[in-house]
Amino acid sequence: MNTALTIAGSDSCGGAGIQADIKTMTCNGVYAMSAVTALTAQNTTGVSGIMEVTPEFLKEQIKMVVTDIFPDAVKTGMVASSQLIQVIVEAIKTYQLKNIVVDPVMVATSGAKLISDEAINTLCNELLPVATLITPNIPEAEVLFEQKIQSEADMETAAKAINAKYGCAVLLKGGHSLNDANDYLYDGKEGTWFYGKKIDNPNTHGTGCTLSSAIASNLAKGKSLKDSVKAAKDYISGALATMLDLGKGSGPMNHAYVIK
Repeated sequence: MNTALTIAGSDSCGGAGIQADIKTMTCNGVYAMSAVTALTAQNTTGVSGIMEVTPEFLKEQIKMVVTDIFPDAVKTGMVASSQLIQVIVEAIKTYQLKNIVVDPVMVATSGAKLISDEAINTLCNELLPVATLITPNIPEAEVLFEQKIQSEADMETAAKAINAKYGCAVLLKGGHSLNDANDYLYDGKEGTWFYGKKIDNPNTHGTGCTLSSAIASNLAKGKSLKDSVKAAKDYISGALATMLDLGKGSGPMNHAYVIK
């Protein structure tokens, strides 16, 4: 059985973070493992507390996983400090981990910055260059591109510029700021648009985590980057289309819709 490792924070309400990653990986047919970067106290209305793990403990978690069950792909999510990012980069190099999908969680869709400038610099300078694929939303891509992105043409220009600067493939997510769910993939040679289905569902908690985990799962199974993105887009559309409605805020998707 193919395997995948998520390195991310815990979401106590189960809609995002490692909980979403594990559900997604399982439903996409791979064995899921995790290394936790932080515990959060949160629900669909917000986050009330965060407890970050130490760099030493994150290093030990990754070591114990990869020296026993080697992952065919790795997905990283929100990592809030430079020290934790450096642990991940060191592990990627030491264990020669492959199929690295980085969800560069830096800026919320609202525009609020989620990690420090120091951590953003470490993410950009050390983690992105060893990534196979990064999956920024528009605000995150604007940080990397250092310019505003206001059209689909801008998305194409930004993805190519980010690829040229950091050497990784880029899946730039359009989101509601530009289009419904149209994403642009640039792999260093060619660009591909993926057009998502319009689904009128306000419950979108964890969509970024889910998409990146689904891509990592399909890479773990040996699919090409383009086919992995397409399969992931189809999966997330299905998870949204079941119209799960839980919680008082922006609720989670039905990750297990494929299980009858």
